[in-house]
Amino acid sequence: MNRNENPTPTIQVIERMFSLIDVLARHHEPVSLKVLSEQTGLHPSTAHRILNDLAVGRFVDRPEAGSYRLGMRLLELGNLVKARLDVREAALVPMRELHRLTHQPVNLSVRQGDEIVYIERTYSERSGMQVVRAVGGRAPLHLTSVGKLFLAHDDPQRVRAYATRTGLAGHTRNSLTDLATLEREIARVQASGVARDNEELELGVRCMAAGIYDDQGKLVAGLSISAPADRLEESWLERLRTTAGEISLKLGHQAA
Repeated sequence: MNRNENPTPTIQVIERMFSLIDVLARHHEPVSLKVLSEQTGLHPSTAHRILNDLAVGRFVDRPEAGSYRLGMRLLELGNLVKARLDVREAALVPMRELHRLTHQPVNLSVRQGDEIVYIERTYSERSGMQVVRAVGGRAPLHLTSVGKLFLAHDDPQRVRAYATRTGLAGHTRNSLTDLATLEREIARVQASGVARDNEELELGVRCMAAGIYDDQGKLVAGLSISAPADRLEESWLERLRTTAGEISLKLGHQAA
């Protein structure tokens, strides 16, 4: 099939899906297929087919035959978005202050599955380091300082499962690519409360990271400083901890 042929059918399905979700959002109680069909202008069979697909993904629930309501998956995704936006908002000013102190990139990252995702970064050209991990970029947990923080909060069985799933693929000669070495590194992170990346993701770049916690004491993000390998200063570590603590406090975390 020619890729330039009319893509409207796919877009149309998405538009119809959103119209059904919008109608469900306007009702506090479960909505019948008949009402959904009438209010969206969709044929009942079309609405039924789309609702079935949404139900499979838990975006829609069927409390009883023929009626529908918004599903828990939307709540889960909404909570994820809220948590990340709150973290970013709380972190922006402290991140800028830490950057002014170090003149090196300061990164805010969250976990998503087996990777970390960069959701904010403060940096300047003065750092002399090429910035290759843009906001929205991803990296494996075991190759990053923030990723190691999250692995350190998993139980050993989950860490082993992660190693099996990913194969602990490496990016540089310094990458931790076997489970025993990774477990020793995780033990060091658990003992110190901070994590490091010693040119494991990119040669010539080292990082240090501290955790950010919410009001329930859950690790929700990591704050890291990345710098050319010969410029990362140990004196920044305490300031990094303090800054991560300030952000955690804004999220309602009470330090022990």
